[in-house]
Amino acid sequence: MKLFRIPFIIVITSLVLTGLLFANKTDTSEAVPAFPEPGFALLELFTSEGCSSCPPADELMNRIQQSAGDKPVYVLAYHVDYWDRNGWKDVFSDPAFTERQYQYSRRFADQVYTPQVIVNGTTEFVGSDAEAADIAISKALATSSAGSLSVTASIENDSLKASYQVESRRSHLKLMIAVVQKHATSGVKAGENKGRTLSHSQIVRRLHSFDIDVAPKNQFKLELPRDFNINEWELIGFLQDRATGVIYAAKRITI
Repeated sequence: MKLFRIPFIIVITSLVLTGLLFANKTDTSEAVPAFPEPGFALLELFTSEGCSSCPPADELMNRIQQSAGDKPVYVLAYHVDYWDRNGWKDVFSDPAFTERQYQYSRRFADQVYTPQVIVNGTTEFVGSDAEAADIAISKALATSSAGSLSVTASIENDSLKASYQVESRRSHLKLMIAVVQKHATSGVKAGENKGRTLSHSQIVRRLHSFDIDVAPKNQFKLELPRDFNINEWELIGFLQDRATGVIYAAKRITI
């Protein structure tokens, strides 16, 4: 039997190609960083003024946002509309936010409920559960980000003009821009919270989506609510996988 000596360089090349083959089979739902980026925590609360269990969750999210300081912790409160038929219409409710929650429910194979919090598109829990929130935030901050997002913006009349740049190994991404009212109060006159004055924070008033697969660096323009001002409102941008819902980067936008 003849023995053939295989050149060392061919062996190394084969190992490298094999490694690349297995790397390409990595589950895209896992946050594998393309480069070392700090972790972040984006908390999405689904809530309603018509839900008696929601005020404690609203208060918890407010405390989390206030105590975050300079940490990359961002809270978005979406007011859903399916409670509106139970005696009180939430002025902040939007069917688009209800649809967003249903999209998440398909990912988690779970029922739709309020108050619900979803962190970075990967973890969900009851919105008033402070212990679960602490665990999820700590885990998210300790996990390197799989992308980076840079947005510069300016206001022209009632519109926001912005430029963005995205870096990520992921594909099928969309850039989400949340227009957020920081605080508001409501006197509820019917429904489960009848007679209560509710305090809200980080209320998402509009949520815009941009497909960035073909343009990781580009500009966009969007219309702002008439009562928008830079002192009482803010904008938060984040990168989300269109298929899995996983969020790979988030940033508060400086105007």
